[in-house]
Amino acid sequence: MVKEILILIEDGFRDEEVIYPYYRFKEAGYDVRVAGPEAGKEYTGKFGVPMKSDLSAAQVNLDSTAAVIIPGGNAPDKMRVNKDMVDLVKKMNLLQKVIGAICHGGWMLAEADVIKGKKVTSYISIATDLKNAGGEYLDKEVVVDSNLVTSRAPGDLPAFCRSILELLQDT
Repeated sequence: MVKEILILIEDGFRDEEVIYPYYRFKEAGYDVRVAGPEAGKEYTGKFGVPMKSDLSAAQVNLDSTAAVIIPGGNAPDKMRVNKDMVDLVKKMNLLQKVIGAICHGGWMLAEADVIKGKKVTSYISIATDLKNAGGEYLDKEVVVDSNLVTSRAPGDLPAFCRSILELLQDT
């Protein structure tokens, strides 16, 4: 079983949507790595928490990655203009590996064109974007559809992480 979980990062990430999954998945026994546009760069969260990337999105080995987590905040708006980051999400979806997106992380799902015909949720302000990308928007704490796990906001983190871990157990 692949035991690596990848968290995508860019400046403006929602601090708790990186920190909470980072430690929750470590606690569950996973090797958690952080990938940004550049390897070894320090990125700053919306509320000032620094996080250094372990590798760039272009360096990710998909064979060793069980899941990718896309946090919210302003980071997804920056991530979605980075070809390597978008391609990573597309490839993970093609391999039917677990993809988790919370809050504004849904923007990356739309950009990667992976939500057509899927049930999804997100922060309410991007609901129309997800519908326009072909998703069926549901206002729920967590929505699991095939390999996609989506949630709305930081308050949904316990259900979000629990659902990802359950999905990983089934794969």
